Amino acid sequence: MRRTVPSSVELRIAAGLRRRDPEAVRTLSDEYGAPTLALLRSTLADRCAAEDVYQQVLLEAWQRSPSYDPARASLRTWLATIARSRAIDELRRRVPEPFDPHVDHHVHASEPELDPIERLTLDDALRALPPDEAEVVWLAYRLGLSQRQIARRTGVPLGTVKSRCTSALRRLRAMMVEDERAPL
Repeated sequence: MRRTVPSSVELRIAAGLRRRDPEAVRTLSDEYGAPTLALLRSTLADRCAAEDVYQQVLLEAWQRSPSYDPARASLRTWLATIARSRAIDELRRRVPEPFDPHVDHHVHASEPELDPIERLTLDDALRALPPDEAEVVWLAYRLGLSQRQIARRTGVPLGTVKSRCTSALRRLRAMMVEDERAPL
């Protein structure tokens, strides 16, 4: 099924992309960026991830621009197709964040500070962890950062952050069980 005649804006952007004109990508983003980003946000349910994937979509549009045929699909449809594919790739790459059923997941960074005794106990527990695991726990539970934010802040791959968090929680749980068994 052939589509209706492409608009002059679509033809101008397509010609610019074929000429490898960087201004064409800017115009593509200006014209079709908002709906593409909205699609990614609704699909991924994560604003930061949607923005990262949106950059991938623009790069792919730039790289694949010679293959774009205005007679087959509108630029909006072509861009949405690329976005959908990259969003699916992102969802497949995601590894669920570790869930510790023994931890209250409703704790927020805005809650009151720990009292000095609790703080001392937490600091002791963190010192007992390997430094890389302690850092992840501190950033997550004291600063309230997500694992994705921790990965960006530390420059450590997201999968490594998740592994460190899981390992740290496992070690902390074992320490707590050991403390409960110790005679007073």
